[in-house]
Amino acid sequence: MTAASSSLQHGRVVVVGSINMDMVSRSPRLPAPGETLVGESFAMAPGGKGANQAVAAARLGAQVSFVSRVGTQAYGAELLANLEREGIATEATARDAAALPGIAVIMVASDGGENSIVYVPGSNAQLSAADIDAAAATLRGARVVVAQLEVPQPAIARAFALAREAGATTILNAAPALALTPELRGQADWLVVNEGEAGLLSGLPVDTAAQLEAAAEALRAQGFAQVVITLGGEGLLLCAAGGISRLPAARVTALDTVGAGDTFVGGLATGLAEGMPPEQALRLGQAAAAVAVSRIGVQTAMPRRAELAAEFQAQA
Repeated sequence: MTAASSSLQHGRVVVVGSINMDMVSRSPRLPAPGETLVGESFAMAPGGKGANQAVAAARLGAQVSFVSRVGTQAYGAELLANLEREGIATEATARDAAALPGIAVIMVASDGGENSIVYVPGSNAQLSAADIDAAAATLRGARVVVAQLEVPQPAIARAFALAREAGATTILNAAPALALTPELRGQADWLVVNEGEAGLLSGLPVDTAAQLEAAAEALRAQGFAQVVITLGGEGLLLCAAGGISRLPAARVTALDTVGAGDTFVGGLATGLAEGMPPEQALRLGQAAAAVAVSRIGVQTAMPRRAELAAEFQAQA
């Protein structure tokens, strides 16, 4: 069996999560309350942490299915078509003809990059345990199931329960940082957070290296077998049964860090689904994120497997 065929056989990833249409306007500065400015540019692009992570994993060679609830009013059809162009299966995504999809209205100041965002969850907030049960066959066929906190926690907990019953690994990217239900903590094998989220979820300061390690240990004590804290250009911290370790990040010139975390999670899920040891799967996620931040954009910046270093290309 070739490395490529092995990847296709073993790289089954299911992403349970959000999908949005991002509407981005740029102006020299952000408007004051009640002020109207003439904008410099406007663009719309598919987004949402769930959809971003699905695209990242698919571009790295995983067989990806997306489980969500998408309102088909307005931009729902375009959002689904974008996933399908990336080779992502959407049969397990519920269509809601009575709802709008998630919408993010983003204003960006071209002078300094300051931004202001209004996020309307739309159909993302309606994902239910019943939707998850309808996708049970898809979830049970996965090797790795990934979720974030832009959809309701009861739905995520149900998805993880079905996945683990079938022997799949579960990854929770706890973003945005919300208080986790005990049910959800008990169903996730991996927790992935950034530094700020680690502090909020652990209730501990994370200003020093020692404090960061204490926060990781506190999070692991909440029921996660592996806790990953991403540190941007400083790499990441892994807290697992064998103790705490750090993996440095590749040195790159970062042009746009938006979406780097989603790219990393997609890479981690892909590596674990292919049967990589945890540290190697983490390095795959780091390698993909390093390429992504060197480009402008979110999904458009996410690399394909052949763009990574030779050690990862060989397993594509």
